[in-house]
Amino acid sequence: MAGALLEQLLNGLTIGAVYVLLAAGLSIIFGVMDVINFAHGEFFALGAYLAFAIVAVGSGGGIFWIALLVAPLLVALIAAVIERGTIRPLYGRNPLYHILLTFGLVLIFKDAISFIWGDNPRQFAQPPLLRGPMDVLGFSYSKYSFFIIGVGVVMAVGTWLLLNRTRFGLIVRAGAQDREMVRHLGIDIDRYYTLVFAFGAFLAALAGIVLGAKQSVNPGMGNSVIIPAFVIVVLGGLGSFRGAVIGGFGVGIIETFFRSPPFGLGAVLPNLEGLVVFLLMIGVLLVRPQGLFGSPEWDSEGGGKLLTGGGGGVLDDRTRFRLGAVVVGLLALAPLGIGVLYTSYEVNSLLLTILVWALFALSLDFVMGYAGLVSLGHVLFFGLGAYGTVLTVENGMPSVFVALGVGILVAALVAWVVGHLSIRVSGVYFSMITLGFAELFFQLVQKSSFTGGSDGIFSGFDPVYGLMGGPEVGDVALLGDIELFYYFVLAAVIGSYLFARRMMNAPFGSVLQGIRESEERASFIGYDVTAYKRRAFVISGGLAGLAGGLSAIHTGGASPSVLAWIKSGEVIVMTILGGMGTLYGPMIGAGVFFGLREVLQSFTAQWQGVLGLIFVLFVIYVPQGLVSVPGMVSRYTNQETGGGPEPVADADSEVSN
Repeated sequence: MAGALLEQLLNGLTIGAVYVLLAAGLSIIFGVMDVINFAHGEFFALGAYLAFAIVAVGSGGGIFWIALLVAPLLVALIAAVIERGTIRPLYGRNPLYHILLTFGLVLIFKDAISFIWGDNPRQFAQPPLLRGPMDVLGFSYSKYSFFIIGVGVVMAVGTWLLLNRTRFGLIVRAGAQDREMVRHLGIDIDRYYTLVFAFGAFLAALAGIVLGAKQSVNPGMGNSVIIPAFVIVVLGGLGSFRGAVIGGFGVGIIETFFRSPPFGLGAVLPNLEGLVVFLLMIGVLLVRPQGLFGSPEWDSEGGGKLLTGGGGGVLDDRTRFRLGAVVVGLLALAPLGIGVLYTSYEVNSLLLTILVWALFALSLDFVMGYAGLVSLGHVLFFGLGAYGTVLTVENGMPSVFVALGVGILVAALVAWVVGHLSIRVSGVYFSMITLGFAELFFQLVQKSSFTGGSDGIFSGFDPVYGLMGGPEVGDVALLGDIELFYYFVLAAVIGSYLFARRMMNAPFGSVLQGIRESEERASFIGYDVTAYKRRAFVISGGLAGLAGGLSAIHTGGASPSVLAWIKSGEVIVMTILGGMGTLYGPMIGAGVFFGLREVLQSFTAQWQGVLGLIFVLFVIYVPQGLVSVPGMVSRYTNQETGGGPEPVADADSEVSN
């Protein structure tokens, strides 16, 4: 028994050492630069692939050690270039913009890795010196696992000494406290920020190499570690190096214990694997929002405001209304072109998908664009709506109205609970706790037979439009390939938009926008800021649930893939791309996103990378989205012709009329 416990402890310390390297880099980057780096997992994967490439072209037992040094340095160099070219222009903005930008970098790196090395897993050998077991006090354990633990400990101690016992560390810590003060002392703090970002990427690449030699190297390895790494950073406290180290080893041990528990608990605890860490993170954030070792000063909205797509530019309210009516008319007539101008796929698949995701993006804009709440776990409500709808149909209720109603109700109820808990914290912590709830539900769905487990539920049902006891009609073809379901979705999306616009034109919407601009001012006037945020969150969750339900009917079922965290990232991309804080902007963003994807897929398999590049450019240069482009063009034209400045409409005018 003692031997089994020791083995489990060492297994936990092994994976914990990898987590320490990952989380330490993440925590340092945020603590010094206020940057939440979602591309950190891709640096992890890139380090492993570069090491594989070096080992593949070399020979001899020493090639591993060369790769262990050279690959992280190459990744650090790449990271330095990225920081100077993409992240530096965002300094001074809300830290949440870094999340958005680095998500675009994730898409670029994932496709770049697949393009260069392919999608098949790769392997490279451990050095001969570290192969086989090692006997310590009568206990035999892998030499390479001891090596991983040693690397984690040595790098943790070395990083602590670098930050606390060197001039470099002194300047970096001073810059984290007051960037302008350090700059006024004649120190180029931006150069130090570049070095910090590169060092964090170095640690991530090192983690990828030591783990890659133990397991295998594959394109999804970065995606598999980034969420646990963020959990560790949030648990320990954003910006706390000590918290990252303790959290990394702690989470590694906890995960191992629940994966292969001792004391005859093997039939119970494995069901909690993947759940306990997220439960722990949520619990810690609710009790101590800054994490176990974090500073309360990080519990804030960040340095800047979220930029909404305000300003009508050259388009006045009446023109925008007419354009909207034209778009609705074209959407209504689109099915008539099936078989003449295009195939059924363009309408009954592509256009339906765009409409569903336009509704999903609208739901996110309701809280992100108008209440300033960046929900990284909004896919939770989309998934709840999908599963609620499917399970209702599976249990003998084929009515579309009843099934969707159940999906919306479930999503709204869970949104009330999640909102009640999450809105206690703000800024980055709010984003992280919503991500934690989404991942928790993702794990539950995968493990539950009630939801079909990892396979999901795909029975292929036909929707019935009617209620029990009343007239009913199935999903008929109105004319040729023109389906009733298309018009049902179109009506649901238009109705949801009109409902959301009505809410934003009401006093409720005005208060929300006031809260977005200044919570303190709204609270001082006498508004219950928390209550308004919760109500908005519930409405947003219900709309997302409707989108999920429509998606489930469209695809014929639901699976855990609809709850993947990357889906939350995609809908945020659409919202920013179109222009948040406008309601219709994110819907345009959804159309552009899927339209570009469809076009790019016909030219290249690396379409995600191209989309990621476009998104990065938008975050940097057009942060207010496509809806702000007419205003930008108008102002540029006036400057060229020597005219006066173009009046910029208030952001709230985007939802008027």
